[in-house]
Amino acid sequence: MRGAPSEAAGAREDRVKRYRPHILVVIALAVVLSTGWHGSLRNALTDLRFAWESRAASGNVVVVAIDAPSIDQIGVWPWPRRLHAELLHRLEAAGAQEVAFDVDFSTPSDQASDEAFVTALREVGGSTILPSFKQPTPNGGAAYINRPLKPFSNQSWPAVVNVAVESDGLVRRYPVAEKLGDAQMPSMAVVLAGQDANRRPPFLIDFSIRAMSIPSVSYVDVLRGDAATLDRLRDKKVIVGATALELGDRFSVPNGRIVAGPVLQALATESVLQNRMLRWTSNVGMIAGLGVICLLMMYSWRRFGPGVRVAILVAAGAGIELTAVLVQGRWPLVIDTSLLHIAIVAYLTAIALDEIDFRSLLGRIAESRFHRIAMSLGDGLVCTDEDHRITVWNPGASAIFGYMPTEMIGRPFETLCATPTEGGTKTFAMRDAARQALLVPGGAVVVEFEGRRKNGETFPVEASFSGWQGTEGFQYGAILRDISVRKREAERVRYLAEYDALTGLANRNTLHARLAGLLAVAQRRSSEVALLVLGLDGFQQINDMLGHSIGDLVLRAVAERLRTEVDGRAVVARLSGDEFAIVLDCADSDEPIAAFAERIARAFEAPLVTGARQHRVRISIGVAVYPEGGQSADDLLSNGHLALSRAKATRRGSYVIFESAIRQELENRLTLESELALAADRGEFELFYQPQVRLIDGGLIGAEALIRWRHPVRGYVSPGEFMPVVNTSALSERIANWVMDTAGRQARAWELSGNAVRVAINLSPSQLDSGDLAHSVAELLRATGLTPSLLEIEVTEDILLHDEGRVLDMFKRIQQLGVRILFDDFGTGYASLSYLKKFPLDGLKIDRSFVLDLLADSDDAAIVGSTIGLSKQLGLTVVAEGIENRATADFLVSMGCEEGQGYFFGRPMPADAFEKKFLVAELETVSAA
Repeated sequence: MRGAPSEAAGAREDRVKRYRPHILVVIALAVVLSTGWHGSLRNALTDLRFAWESRAASGNVVVVAIDAPSIDQIGVWPWPRRLHAELLHRLEAAGAQEVAFDVDFSTPSDQASDEAFVTALREVGGSTILPSFKQPTPNGGAAYINRPLKPFSNQSWPAVVNVAVESDGLVRRYPVAEKLGDAQMPSMAVVLAGQDANRRPPFLIDFSIRAMSIPSVSYVDVLRGDAATLDRLRDKKVIVGATALELGDRFSVPNGRIVAGPVLQALATESVLQNRMLRWTSNVGMIAGLGVICLLMMYSWRRFGPGVRVAILVAAGAGIELTAVLVQGRWPLVIDTSLLHIAIVAYLTAIALDEIDFRSLLGRIAESRFHRIAMSLGDGLVCTDEDHRITVWNPGASAIFGYMPTEMIGRPFETLCATPTEGGTKTFAMRDAARQALLVPGGAVVVEFEGRRKNGETFPVEASFSGWQGTEGFQYGAILRDISVRKREAERVRYLAEYDALTGLANRNTLHARLAGLLAVAQRRSSEVALLVLGLDGFQQINDMLGHSIGDLVLRAVAERLRTEVDGRAVVARLSGDEFAIVLDCADSDEPIAAFAERIARAFEAPLVTGARQHRVRISIGVAVYPEGGQSADDLLSNGHLALSRAKATRRGSYVIFESAIRQELENRLTLESELALAADRGEFELFYQPQVRLIDGGLIGAEALIRWRHPVRGYVSPGEFMPVVNTSALSERIANWVMDTAGRQARAWELSGNAVRVAINLSPSQLDSGDLAHSVAELLRATGLTPSLLEIEVTEDILLHDEGRVLDMFKRIQQLGVRILFDDFGTGYASLSYLKKFPLDGLKIDRSFVLDLLADSDDAAIVGSTIGLSKQLGLTVVAEGIENRATADFLVSMGCEEGQGYFFGRPMPADAFEKKFLVAELETVSAA
């Protein structure tokens, strides 16, 4: 009775072993079916059968090839459709049954050629087939449908020419019909073969038909009327299409072949004509075959040896495939034998596994593999026995510690540890870590300890300990890594995360953290904290002129001077390129904040010394003080930068303490910018026109276009309120272009009405920065038809301060168009006289500040008189601005000034008011009344 349980267990093991091969096959089939791998094998087998069972084409389908010789002889591409019309007549005369074009006719070409093609389609009696096709859109939306033009489709049969490219890049299947829009359209091969296309699935093209056996003639030979060529087309179905490589209409098909689109259509047509529209057999046969193979193996597994079973499987596989080849060659059926072959391979694998002692083999492989890995590891690998004595020592460990294997085998692991510090020993590390590794997922514990090399040097070690129960007791293993470099790099990363690499000062992150800490303390004790944001004035010039290496030396010198000035009583940081910051805890300082900022600014009155060079660098300072200047670190930084911007704009080399009015001014500016953007969108800007007259008789000669803003609530807004914001915002170019376009069109409207009024417009600097101003002016003249002499451009000194070479070239090109250029606000800049020499100007406008007090101020009179005299010598026109009375106008005439404008002659006014007052049937003399 004692043997009964043992016998039962043995019986169960035999049953499991008996069904194990069949279970393996079922699992293999399930994996293959779930992943779809059998599809690739099925396609490969089908493609091989095409190669084994080759057949010739019927000869009833002929390709008229648009080949390289045809393209070369005709000499142009794309071809005019009159050639296709001529080809149709040639084919009709040759007695071709039907003609199908594999050429796109969805877009119009030359009208005469299109009409000739329509006539040819009509004359051949509607026996022509024209293609339609779907193509994807770039945005991935619904496919775009290309159809022949309506005049063509009315005289022809429609056919779809799309083919499906499978995942391996090959074309195998061909549609009987496809849905284009709301209707089913038959494919070209089906129409050519005269088959019914209703609700039939795609079929497999029979690629056993040799493509080389399909007759082909050259397009140009047909056009030439070659008798032998035309004789080959009698009673044939003709496909016209591109076969030249350069036209790119090519497809990859089974067995490594690439065919042209018309040849593919011909192969599909041959498949239909020869009743070779291949279709897969149902899955019933495959399931039955799998069952037969499984039953055959279950029967023979214990009755025959492995050699016999292998022979049975090989014979079965060969027989199955031979049957499939014969069936496919005789009937239009393709037998899917992929799963049958996979089952056979799985049974062959099971036979091999059943005959090999894999347990001992895997053991030997694992042992050999462990030894190879251990000896090739770059890291140190050390194994010990239960007493912590080393049993394995690899070359990586020798490289780390300096000991050879013969020196360490048998020695305790503690030899590798540095001298224990007070309070314990290092022997706990391996034992405790390895025991713990058995309890954690992954089976390893990583610790760090101080190691000792053979030369006595200590260094940080990272050890990954593991443990396992061996035949000779508990075993330990450790992968050791010298992490000295990593520790140094981590320290370097930590330093770079907190300090600026160039100057050694705290960086923005550290400044922010320390500032936040000081604010928390200051909040508890109700004290002040000051943040000074410092910017170097003109530092970009140092970089540009002397190079970035000198610039870096200057930044280091600035940092050192700041350190010296604060003397450890404040945090100094570098925020960005040429910006620094100082955080001062006012509770620890008796010096007033303003005095501290003044002292820091004065510290840079002395030059900075970098090697043999001395640099005079001024700094501007923005100060924000907690709590008035901000409640948080971010608020203080933001407000400090605002104060710095104000200092750079108004008090360079000094400091500005943040006030709420500074932020309010910025917010007002941002609000105004937003309103201006809306105004541009809503068309709230208008142009007013101020008359320019001949001073001698008051006759109108021109007008200056001046922008006005008609605010929906505030009414008309003065340009002085909004134009400074416009000129320094992103709206500048848009509004300036609008002014130029509107003024040019108004001048043209006046010109067409018989009033040749010269219109002057003010140029914006943004128009020079953004593009080709001369081209824009030329386009305006072309678009409006305005006479160029009626357009005048006024430029100011800030425009002339741009790149002189570029501005000079631009002005010359504008003058070549016939447009005049005047220097506006002459006398108010720094180098007005030099501009008259450098730039090609047609005239200048004396600024109103010199004209208003002309009669009372002899200095103004002298300046104006000199300017008029100089201008006459240079051949420049002079326009005086700001004339408000007759006496001033007369005095200017006596000085030789010929033109002027001002309130005396007329205020700026809308175009319609300007027309009513100044532009009448005959130009009236402008009077003071």
